[in-house]
Parts: sequence; C-alpha cells; structure tokens
Amino acid sequence: MKQTCLAHHYTTGQPMEFAWDNGELVESRPASSAPEGLWLAPALVDLQINGYGGVDFQGDALTHASLLEATRRLRKDGCGRYLLTLITARWECMLERLRHVRSLRQQSNELRHAIVGWHIEGPFLSEKPGFCGAHAPAFMLDPTRRHLLELREAAGTDPILLTLAPERPRALAAIGEAVALGMRVSLGHTDAPSEVLREAVRHGAGAFTHLGNGCPRQLDRHDNILWRVFDTPGLVVSLIPDRIHVSPELFRLAHRQLPRENIYYTTDAMSAAGMPAGRYQLGQLELEVGSDQVVRLPRSQNFAGSALRPIEGVFRAAEMLHTDWRDVWERASTRPARLMNLPGGLEPGTVAPACLLRIDGAGKLTELSMIGLPE
Repeated sequence: MKQTCLAHHYTTGQPMEFAWDNGELVESRPASSAPEGLWLAPALVDLQINGYGGVDFQGDALTHASLLEATRRLRKDGCGRYLLTLITARWECMLERLRHVRSLRQQSNELRHAIVGWHIEGPFLSEKPGFCGAHAPAFMLDPTRRHLLELREAAGTDPILLTLAPERPRALAAIGEAVALGMRVSLGHTDAPSEVLREAVRHGAGAFTHLGNGCPRQLDRHDNILWRVFDTPGLVVSLIPDRIHVSPELFRLAHRQLPRENIYYTTDAMSAAGMPAGRYQLGQLELEVGSDQVVRLPRSQNFAGSALRPIEGVFRAAEMLHTDWRDVWERASTRPARLMNLPGGLEPGTVAPACLLRIDGAGKLTELSMIGLPE
C-alpha cells in the first residue's frame, strides 16, 4: 500500500513530497508548499535497548506479545529500529536468551523490521568497581575464539554489536576475530590505558559504548577513561543525552572535542523507559526509578541503565547544546544506522521508516507519528 505526505525536509527545510511503497521510499521531490510546522526526518535508531515500556529483555520468559508491545512503544516514541541488547549473565544463558529473542522476532514481520540486530554488552567487561556498572562481575569472562564462534552461530547472519573491555586477557586478538566474523566491536566498561585503546582500534574496534558511564562517579583528574577516549582517534562514541548520565557540561565538551561524525546517541533504555516511577527489572536486578527518571541500584547512587525515551533524548541533546533539534537529529538516526551498515536517510530507494513531527512556533514537539512502515 502506497503512503504519501507533504512535509518539510529536516535538514534543508524545503517543502517536499514523499511517497513509500511497502516500506521503501520511492519518491522524494520538491513541492510548492507543505503544512506549516510539519517536518519529516529518518526514524530514530537506537543501538542499546535493554528493555522498554515495562518489558525486560533480559528475562528468560520473554514472550512474543510483550516484545511486540515494547517495540510498538518504542515506535510511538520515535524509534523505528533498534538493537536488542543482552547484558552480562552466565555465557550459556546469554546464548540461550539470544536464541530465544531471535525466535520471537521471526514470528512477525513487524519485529523483523524493527529489531535489526543484537548488542551483546558483556560478559567480556572490566570487573573493577565502578567500571563494571550494573553488570555482575561473577559472570565476567576473557573472550576466546570459541565464545565468538558460538555467538555468531546463535545470531546467524544478523548484525552484532559487541561491547568489550580491551584490557582483558586475549581481548585484542578477540577484537580482530570478531571483526572477521562480521561483528562491530565497541569498547566499554573499561579502564584500559591509552596505548591499549589505540591498539584495540588497530585491531578493528571502531566505537565506544556510552562514554561517561560504566566508570566510577569520581575519576582521577589527570588520567581517566574520558580523557583517554578523547585522545584516541578512530572511535565513534555513543552518549546518553538525558542530562543525567552525562552532565550538560561534559556533553558539550564531548561535542567540541570529538569530530561531528564520531558521535551518536543512545538511550541505554531498560524496562522503566516510558513508564512512571517505581521498581523495575533488569535481569536479576530490581532497580529503583525516581520521579527524576534516574535508574539506580537500590540503596545506591550508582546508575543502572536509563528511563529515557528516544524522542526525549533528541530534544534534551539540542537543549544542552543550545541548538535546534534538526541539528542533532542525525546523531540519533542516520549516524547509528551507518555504524551498523543499516539503510537510513530520506533518499529514494531507502527501506526504513521515517518520523513525521509537528513542531510549534516555540520549537516544541506537539505530535509524533511514524510513516513508511512495511506492510
């Protein structure tokens, strides 16, 4: 079924006429006019979703219905495609969960188009306090070729983003082996020295997971993981734009220090995202979410995932950078898509959904819907 709309292009501001046929953008041409305040932009792409809308993706009893409900809530909040993220657990359990969620995805065309791959965050992470974050040190492992072959077998040909700490024994060799198996490797939950970070890039690592998180709240002012990443060329860095995990000052500093094309946004959302304050699950952990949307380990000040909605992240990022939402949109859409070699943009031939936004005169979002979804 063909879908059409008249809207302003999110980068040029030009009135355009767009048309889709079963999820493919088949026409994009200038128009004489478009409704005032109506904009079209590529749907958001989030590479780190641990759960959403009250649904925890780490549970062994996850059902097709609950996964579909979480996916539809994500779509309502602007995210058209995402990497379902599995966090540190017993390795055999992680593989079984991956097989399970992959089988759930196969049950509907809707999930196949929305869940575009898998982010495996752990168990090859730092065990050090603070750097392990909410991940259980007891399950941490040194990566081996066997682990990588098992992961590739469980995921089939699907895209994989693998986060690991490069200082672990044999991690550098594992980076090269993972890349050879078609995986994207991101560094994270790490206290690796500068020389190890650079060596990891030489072995094929190309990204860094949620900079400013997965590390202690207090760091050495002269030598810490933030400064080392800023000083390591070749890493595409993800940031959580919620004003909580990364302060506005550090957020702005990262944007001044890193090349524009080397930043993308993620929510790192867990089951509390899009939900009211309360207690929610992240695997075996029961987490507290306050009215401030901060997700914490009970009786602790340590953060554990986020309750950020994808569309909120765009507007909070723009606010922190004192700019317009249009200037940051690509960092939550086409940039993460490019990292995973996914289609994106608003060019004819693109098979990816788009967001239709109504923005009022004050620059505030008043309506949001998704268009260009496949049948």
